[in-house]
Amino acid sequence: MKIQEMNEIVGEKIKNLRKSRNLSQEEVAEFLHVSQSTYARIESGASNSWAGYILPICEFFGIQPEELLKTDHIVINNNNTSCQYSGGYVVNQLSEKLIEQYEKRLAEKDRLIAYLQKELEELKTQR
Repeated sequence: MKIQEMNEIVGEKIKNLRKSRNLSQEEVAEFLHVSQSTYARIESGASNSWAGYILPICEFFGIQPEELLKTDHIVINNNNTSCQYSGGYVVNQLSEKLIEQYEKRLAEKDRLIAYLQKELEELKTQR
């Protein structure tokens, strides 16, 4: 099984979650801070960017990442170019990439908070 197929499987799960809650693509995209077209590509399996948004997606839908990643029998292998059948969870480099992307998002959030705090202090001193 190719990575594209995995993207389609995860995209379909995300789409089903959204539809089961009667939400629009725009509503989910807004929560993720992406465009509707970017989100549509995630749902259609045309993009693997879902991996970078797995934690916010799971937060939005109130599920654990394992619920989204659990498939029938798919595990991505270490060369990250195909999938093999095994116990049931997407593992290895994908997990490492998710952690790395999550850490980057946290750092970005921290920088934004620091900037906004600085701006707030400047506004307070101008009064």
